[in-house]
Amino acid sequence: MTRKKPPPPLPATSLEAERLYRPSRFETIDFRSTDELEDLPGVPGQQRAQEALSTAIDIRRRGYNVFVLGPAGVGKRTVAVEYLRSRAAADPLPDDWCYVHNFDAPQRPRALRLAAGDGARLRAQMRGFVEELRAAIPALLDSDEFRSRAEQIDAEFSHRQEELFLALGEESSRDGIALVHTPAGFSFAPMREGQVISPEQYEALPEEERNRMQTRLGALQERLQATVRQAQSLQKAKRNAIKELAREMTLSVVGGLTEEIKAKFAQIPAVLSHLDAVQADVLENVESFRRPADGESNPLPVALEEDDAFRRYEINVLVGSDAQGTGAPVVVADYPTFPNLLGRIENVARLGTLVTDFSLIQAGSLHRANGGYLVIDAHKLLTQPLSWEGLKRVLASGELRPETLGQSLGLVTTLALEPEPIPIDVKVVLVGDRMLYYLLQGLDPEFDELFKIPADFEDTLERTPENEALYARLVAALVRRSRLLPFDRSAVARLVEHAAREAENGLRLSAQVEQVQDLLLEADLLARKASVAQVTSDHLEAALDARDGRIGRIRERLLDAVLQDEIYIDTTGAVAGQINAMSVSMVGRLRFGHPIRLTATTRLGDGEIIDIQREVQLGGPIHSKGVMILASYLASRYSTDRPHSLSATLSFEQTYGEVDGDSASLAELCVLLSSLADLPVAQGFGITGSVNQRGVVQPIGGVNEKIEGFFDVCQARGLTGSQGVIIPAANVPHLMLASRVRDAVAARRFSVHAVSHADEAIGLLTGTPAGEANARGSYPVGSVNFRVAARLLELSLMRQTFASLAVRIKRVREPAPKAAKAAKPPKSRS
Repeated sequence: MTRKKPPPPLPATSLEAERLYRPSRFETIDFRSTDELEDLPGVPGQQRAQEALSTAIDIRRRGYNVFVLGPAGVGKRTVAVEYLRSRAAADPLPDDWCYVHNFDAPQRPRALRLAAGDGARLRAQMRGFVEELRAAIPALLDSDEFRSRAEQIDAEFSHRQEELFLALGEESSRDGIALVHTPAGFSFAPMREGQVISPEQYEALPEEERNRMQTRLGALQERLQATVRQAQSLQKAKRNAIKELAREMTLSVVGGLTEEIKAKFAQIPAVLSHLDAVQADVLENVESFRRPADGESNPLPVALEEDDAFRRYEINVLVGSDAQGTGAPVVVADYPTFPNLLGRIENVARLGTLVTDFSLIQAGSLHRANGGYLVIDAHKLLTQPLSWEGLKRVLASGELRPETLGQSLGLVTTLALEPEPIPIDVKVVLVGDRMLYYLLQGLDPEFDELFKIPADFEDTLERTPENEALYARLVAALVRRSRLLPFDRSAVARLVEHAAREAENGLRLSAQVEQVQDLLLEADLLARKASVAQVTSDHLEAALDARDGRIGRIRERLLDAVLQDEIYIDTTGAVAGQINAMSVSMVGRLRFGHPIRLTATTRLGDGEIIDIQREVQLGGPIHSKGVMILASYLASRYSTDRPHSLSATLSFEQTYGEVDGDSASLAELCVLLSSLADLPVAQGFGITGSVNQRGVVQPIGGVNEKIEGFFDVCQARGLTGSQGVIIPAANVPHLMLASRVRDAVAARRFSVHAVSHADEAIGLLTGTPAGEANARGSYPVGSVNFRVAARLLELSLMRQTFASLAVRIKRVREPAPKAAKAAKPPKSRS
């Protein structure tokens, strides 16, 4: 029997397959499915945010409102609402608020504050009050007693009016002038012998007599006008007497009804005052309750007339609660427009015009949340015109007055309602991302005064056995809430592991509850299609694969381009000055890794490293910073006592978009060292990592995606066993690699190496030891560092040689000027 040859020993930096993934074992909890787990209210790991909410609620002072901040999908709004509801359940019911007609100033409706439930009761009482009056007053005005007394008043005033005209007629008849009653009114006519004469007879009278009659007619005409005025006064007095009779007889009915309502609201002075005003108005407008007499026409529609007559006695319950309920309100404002937030005043079309009154005042979210809590999406609030300013005004003043947008902007010039403001006592909870919070804090000076408490939600939570157990309970709660099939232990474990992968850290868990919910629904669908009773890890894995497939078109096209040599990536052989850097791209919700060829050239120069991406403005500031750091590392390590005479060029090949981040700085350093040392780099390696000025390798993001992206290229071309990746040692705890990578590592067909210094990386890539400097600063002959130092020394000497040669050439091309001849002294003249 032949024995299998043992696999070759791995380098010291190579990681075993067990270190590439951290499975979930649920050490502190034992269960077989989510049916055996209790629900977990809220989201685990958000104690900081919950304590902030608790502090804001406990401090019942103005300005202690809350801004809940954190990334999208962590359930911050759900947690906030659930927590507020749990706290609100123990709070007292808020008061009811009503608007009523102001009989002294109808354009300024009055606000009434009532105990919880009293608003609806008062409205019902007033509606019964109006119905009673509509029945009782017409019956009273049609009664025999009222008619008899009204007729008596009418007869009395008619008799007095007749006496006035009789006295005037007797006076005029003594002067031979008759008082004539015509359809147009009263007038005077001359008489002779007790008979009214015609105009012809009047003209035939002597002129002296005509003049006498004319003078007397003028005096009588003045007396007639005075008598008519007295008669009109009597008519007015008669109407007032009849009206007073109606008031007197109605008072017994109205007074009894109002006293009955007053007895039920005796402890509320504002209600008693309003009822007194209602009673006075009813008595003043008794005729509005009278039914039209037979044959009497009404110029307005009956419904309109009744609406005008009785609407002012209604009670507009702006905010009312059921007295049987418990707890303060928790209102979520999903659409915080200005009118939806602060209330609005509606209009109705009547006879071709728009009119309004107190009964058309509508409550906003702030009214409904008064005495409780209001939750608003900050982004939606800020995108609605004037909503943010309106909210700040209410919170700063502590008063809320419904108004139209036109009023707020000062565009309304016609008479508008000005309702009495309502005192506001509400805790406002804004929900938004961190950037929005810091922008408001920096740009709005009022923000910190009104929102003193930030509730910051964590992106991730520590992956401890206790938190894994809490996460399992959270999954159970989501499963039951969505009425899904039970998830078995393996499925819950896979969810926990996926949460660690999403957190990009095997030691932490993502708090993205929304994504977990979506994944549960998709896995449940696959399980139902398979007609099974429980969801397993296989269904969850299939759901993850299906999700990657739906959004993986760009990743697949990029891999195809590499395999078809449209994008040049070598995975075998060795080339100096060329290396496979690893990058992560994000397209929507898709994150995937892929290799990028990075090349370098070196030559004599003045110490400058040219980053082509930066030169063409395709390099971000962080990437440029990384290039400058590695340039500093090269100069400080190899050229401390001589001019740094290197000129180098770095380029990411076949990239046509912006490159940013410093995760390629280790690859850039290694490819420069390869070019300087003239040592080929193994193309079967992909590398990622950041370096500092001392060559220490620093952790980077997206390590799992980067490894899998390079692995997929190698696997598609065929794994040789000599391929692998180099990552920072600090990223090892973050590894949560896919099973395909772990299986290849376990079979020695692929390797993952963790390094802490650039020397380790260049040694792996070139197969040549980097070499450590001795006490004199010299490196071992043949090592990478020796070759690099030698090359840089050579470049420095070349630079000195060229500098000396340049000086000599300059001297040859520019000879020294000849000495000037001595000047002869001038001749003197005698």
